[in-house]
Amino acid sequence: MSDQQDQAPSELEPLRLSKRLAQLGLCSRREADEYIAKGWVRVDGEIVNVLGTKVLPSQTVELDPIAKQIQDNRVTILINKPVGYVSGQAEDGYEPAVVLFKPENQWEGDTSGIKFSPVHFQGLAPAGRLDIDSVGLLVLTQDGVVAKTLIGENSQVEKEYLVRVSGHLKADGLRLLNHGLSLDGEALKPARVWWQNKDQLRFILREGKKRQIRRMCELVGLQVVGLQRIRIGRILLGDLPRGQWRYLRADESFI
Repeated sequence: MSDQQDQAPSELEPLRLSKRLAQLGLCSRREADEYIAKGWVRVDGEIVNVLGTKVLPSQTVELDPIAKQIQDNRVTILINKPVGYVSGQAEDGYEPAVVLFKPENQWEGDTSGIKFSPVHFQGLAPAGRLDIDSVGLLVLTQDGVVAKTLIGENSQVEKEYLVRVSGHLKADGLRLLNHGLSLDGEALKPARVWWQNKDQLRFILREGKKRQIRRMCELVGLQVVGLQRIRIGRILLGDLPRGQWRYLRADESFI
């Protein structure tokens, strides 16, 4: 049998260059289309600038140094979101959290060395939601790789929350919060949930359905009266004051 026959079908099947770039973690698929069109992508040493081009997984795919420099200059913002701000676009008269991104709100403890610039608004988007009535760590980023890491369909990045509750927990409620509940007709991934104190739970999730924690608590007899996100992956909210922001440092990573 030939070597080609020995290979798994997935190793022989061509895929779109944009998908391959994202698969390799070099950029997002949206960014990939931009880089391909500008001639900033090489396959086996040759420039490829035709959108829709397909490549084999065995081929060498590289970004031009210009694209890498653009990637390096893209920023990620960490905000301690207060109550009353929405994560994304303005809605129902409420302002988006991005309005907090202004020089006077930059935390004095920011040690990134990055200087505030209006250029940092370009393409800045939330990488994950935080409900209007929830507070804590919210990520805004220009970097498609960061966004894919945090909210891509295969993301396994943990999010940690402190959740104040009222009500009476069902007999098997804590077990169900850890594993066994469904939302929107789909079983939830296993979580880690335990009592922090007599009226506060600590949640660690690897997914983020709309108002997930509040809905989970309702299913076991509890009502959420306060919710704070304190960690995303390896990044902690730490001492970042409410309503202020800082840049993600070059030596920091979510995974």
